[in-house]
Amino acid sequence: MRILHLDGGRELRGGQWQVLRLIEGLAAQGVESTLLARENGPLYAAARQKGWRVEPLGLARAFLLARHHDLLHAHDGHGHTAGAIVSPGKLVVSRRVAFPVRSRIKYRRARHYLAVSEFVKRVLAAGGVAEEKISVVYDGVPLLPPAQGTLVMAPASDDPQKGAALALEAARLAGVALALSGDLVRQLSEAAVFVYITYSEGLGSGALLAMSAGVPVVASNVGGLPEVVRHGENGMLVENRPERIAAAIRRLVSDPALARRMGAAAHQTVEERFTVDHMVRRTMEVYRQVLS
Repeated sequence: MRILHLDGGRELRGGQWQVLRLIEGLAAQGVESTLLARENGPLYAAARQKGWRVEPLGLARAFLLARHHDLLHAHDGHGHTAGAIVSPGKLVVSRRVAFPVRSRIKYRRARHYLAVSEFVKRVLAAGGVAEEKISVVYDGVPLLPPAQGTLVMAPASDDPQKGAALALEAARLAGVALALSGDLVRQLSEAAVFVYITYSEGLGSGALLAMSAGVPVVASNVGGLPEVVRHGENGMLVENRPERIAAAIRRLVSDPALARRMGAAAHQTVEERFTVDHMVRRTMEVYRQVLS
């Protein structure tokens, strides 16, 4: 099986990390992948560093390579547009965002959609995509060593949809310092509580990373996050109000035993449902379904 992946992301964000993890996992299953990415962007550079086949994303190159691949797999909006032009009959699309479908014409063209959550599946169906063309494939994250830290941590982001300002205000109300991390895989070992506040979320790969490290998560009760975080069991779901977020932070900081129990349950949740192996296996099932 040969897959042509398309991703036009300018940054190395959650979706681009999923592309890297998927290609690596597919290679272990004997699947050949070629990546078309924004030239000299961080995804392009990361793939080159790993020695993978990667070329600049463009319509001419995509047209040429599509003939030599069994499927095209688009991972973002730019890749979706390119794939819909080049070879819609071979196109599968991963959708990780929670906002409504904006172009019903574009979304009629792909063979199949991989929704990152049941929530995103409902968004696609509401946008006119036939339900039989949608499969839920959860993102996968690596299993990290157990965190042993003391910090209250949140992801660093300048995306206004990610709620960093709200998280900082909540931490101030809770009387704790909030450490903003731009490298979660490396820095989560220093965390005791992870604050994941967002206004729109397909699933929440940052929250999954924290849970993988056994760190209890205080997360916004939006989008696909309730499919990951079970309130009071493996984390806490909150309204996007600073006083509610602050109360959840205070509860976990003041009760380390509770935080440890939730963190252990969070790690188990990831191990059972949200590993890279799970994501690769489900993706392969969709590929075979489309090609059959």
